[in-house]
Amino acid sequence: MLYLGTAGFSYNDWVGPFYPLGMPKGEWLRYYAREFNCCEINATFYTVPKPATLVSMANKTGEGFLFSIKANQRMTHEQRENEDVFTAFREVLTPLIDRGMMGCVLAQFPYSFRFNVKNRDYLEIVRERLRDLPVVIEFRNAQWLRHEVFDWLRRNELGFCCVDEPRLPGLLPPVAEATSKVAYVRFHGRNEEKWWQHEHAYERYDYSYSPGELAEWLPKIRDLDQKVERTFIFANNHWRGQAVDTIRQLRMMLD
Repeated sequence: MLYLGTAGFSYNDWVGPFYPLGMPKGEWLRYYAREFNCCEINATFYTVPKPATLVSMANKTGEGFLFSIKANQRMTHEQRENEDVFTAFREVLTPLIDRGMMGCVLAQFPYSFRFNVKNRDYLEIVRERLRDLPVVIEFRNAQWLRHEVFDWLRRNELGFCCVDEPRLPGLLPPVAEATSKVAYVRFHGRNEEKWWQHEHAYERYDYSYSPGELAEWLPKIRDLDQKVERTFIFANNHWRGQAVDTIRQLRMMLD
């Protein structure tokens, strides 16, 4: 089952390119859900929201719509004295779990999170604290690309996040692996010039994919989807709605 959406939906610069002029922000998600069957929520990386926030989001989408929720930064960028945020994070997901709208948790680790025993052991803690929730791990450091790591992820029922990003030393190449019941692909764009050096965070993701670049992923996506129960595909090149165009192109190609 394929789920295609964007990384986030609440961007002021999407007004015009995607959202109609004058549409209230409170209607953006409802409008978004008319076209897409899932959304990756990134705001949870910065703060753990109130349950009422997720209740409101669930009510604005339809049956069969799923959410991927990014783990809070204290869960992925800190390894000490953070058990409380795991507890709060899991509790806030209850409205989505109860409605059957919880797709998975995306745990995105920084480039500084390198392959070693200490960090691998911490991933086991993440797995334990999130209990039965489906969890996908996004590595930013290519050191993790090892057969032993993929086997370890499978044993621990942790998904591997496949990425399309700039082909820079140390970053992950476009490897497609399924290590749990959930396959996951994120399109970050290929803006090499702005990936490490930028004035504003959005500049890193300012990139428009060509049809040829997206076509490279079609056989990989089809192969992943044959091995899992759900395949999530999210576009994170969000500046000025470019992510919307990325998913529209991919959806048309896959259809």
